[in-house]
Amino acid sequence: MPIEMPKGLPFSVDTWTAASRRKRHHFLTHAHRDHLACIASNSSYPIYATRFTKSLALRHFPRLEDSLFVEIEVGESVVIDDPDGTFSVTALDANHCPGAVMFLFEGEFGNILHTGDCRLTTDCLQYLPIKYISKKGSETLCHLDYLFLDCTFCRCSLKIPSKKSAIQQVINCIWKHPYAPFVYLACDLLGQEEILVEISRTFGSKIFVDKTNNSDCFHSLFHVAPDVLSQDASSRFQVVAFPGLYERASEKLAEARAALQPEPLFIRPSAQWYAGNDRLDMTQKQKPSLVEAERDEFGIWHVCYSMHSSREELEWALQLLQPKWVISTTPPCRAMELDYVKNHCFKTHLTPDDPLWKLFKIPTLPAFTAKEALKNSIVSTSAVGVSSTAQDCKQLELKGLRTDHLELKLNLSPPSRAQPITLFGRARLGIQDSDIFNEKKSACTMANDEEMLSKQQIIVVEQASSLQENIAVAMQGSSPREDAVAEDVSSIIKDNIAEPGIKNSGDADVKMDMSWIGSSRSLSNAEPSIEKLEEADVKKDMSIIGSSKSLNASLRKLYRSMNVAVPRPLPSLIEQMETSKRVKICSNSSNERVNYC
Repeated sequence: MPIEMPKGLPFSVDTWTAASRRKRHHFLTHAHRDHLACIASNSSYPIYATRFTKSLALRHFPRLEDSLFVEIEVGESVVIDDPDGTFSVTALDANHCPGAVMFLFEGEFGNILHTGDCRLTTDCLQYLPIKYISKKGSETLCHLDYLFLDCTFCRCSLKIPSKKSAIQQVINCIWKHPYAPFVYLACDLLGQEEILVEISRTFGSKIFVDKTNNSDCFHSLFHVAPDVLSQDASSRFQVVAFPGLYERASEKLAEARAALQPEPLFIRPSAQWYAGNDRLDMTQKQKPSLVEAERDEFGIWHVCYSMHSSREELEWALQLLQPKWVISTTPPCRAMELDYVKNHCFKTHLTPDDPLWKLFKIPTLPAFTAKEALKNSIVSTSAVGVSSTAQDCKQLELKGLRTDHLELKLNLSPPSRAQPITLFGRARLGIQDSDIFNEKKSACTMANDEEMLSKQQIIVVEQASSLQENIAVAMQGSSPREDAVAEDVSSIIKDNIAEPGIKNSGDADVKMDMSWIGSSRSLSNAEPSIEKLEEADVKKDMSIIGSSKSLNASLRKLYRSMNVAVPRPLPSLIEQMETSKRVKICSNSSNERVNYC
């Protein structure tokens, strides 16, 4: 199933949704049904496609108008004028099915190759512009910025044979069964016409295709190779549809056995059966052969014929092209399983002039410090999907370093709710479905982080100032030793409110840092009047800092949005807090004592 192109691009490829309809240009790689889904209801001019693909699309969807299409053939380049900048597009053979092409886009957004569905072989890639496949040492002359890649079989470890080898296996299987009265070929899919052409040429016989029940196959074969078609239903070679193949094979084989006649031959050239067996439990000792036809328990012969690249071919193509980013067009995130992607695409260095900024319409800026980057949301942005942690930037800034070129690491969390994640983002970043649920808890607060930080700082200043006044009152008439303790307390308060964003920005954190004031260890050398401060009373005053009532509505909302309980004082202190709202100083004849009445 195709994926949506990023919002920063002016074109869509193989997607027909309300979002893609808002694009100014549309491209259709080939005419398989999954790439034409909803085209009748969400199509708009212009749609670039080959003539053969256009004819099949108009046949599948008669409501479409011919005027919607702009024809572009293999090897042809078109320059498109767009409000965001002129760009060129080149159609390249995809080695998939008749009319299938890859599109190479070149413009201010970078160099983008969209393969659609493809089989990347040496014959296929040799038609790319020479600058993308020529080497200077170990590097290509020109790198692709983005490669939207068909990764259908990247999870399959089988060494899929070439198309030519697979066709020869089909022919050999027929040679080995000369007495089969009928040969039923499950080759009704667009892209398997080459098999029928070679069989017809080898055995000198035409092939029957039911025009009524299999009109799509008849129509495509009629345009590709009309000479191999037969209207005789008694022909030895016949095309059958894959749906219902096993039922029909069981019926025909049972009839032949009952009549003591030679069995008919059923052949299915497809890689799906082999890919399914490759995913079976490894306890299965014998795996299907890839060098000759294999018969299953139902009597059907299978040949590994693939119109998609094998994992080995994908790795080879990536080593040749050396793209900067690889995005799977077959979700979920299959490109992340390729060795090339693991070794080269998990992180990268981006500079302000990189096309990625233009792709997402992020303004290009000169070199800036870490603090400026944080302030302007350059370091972490959900639109780009890459980030450098704020903690790293703060450490660089504290050391007096400038981040002229920020190292942007892949952010494996989905974008915020304001910027919905697309399949493009999931494929490029390797996001799993489980990550999306966890990220939603904190995503809604990202836009208000700076505002929350300033509000927290105000609260800390106010509450710390109040605490400082209370301690100053308690220290009136104290000894020099007590004055020294008070000065230490004042310095600690100033230190805590100087950099609340770096040290302890939350009220609860300030409470934690200030909790030593009433401890016996800190005041062990003070006068007896100080030593007799009741620990419970001091805790009561300290609880004001961390109480939920002292938190404003926005901060309480922040705690709840993160599923964190709003800080509250201990239940035993709530009653004491209700009885008195201010500090009173009571005198005792024996010694001076601070009481919180």
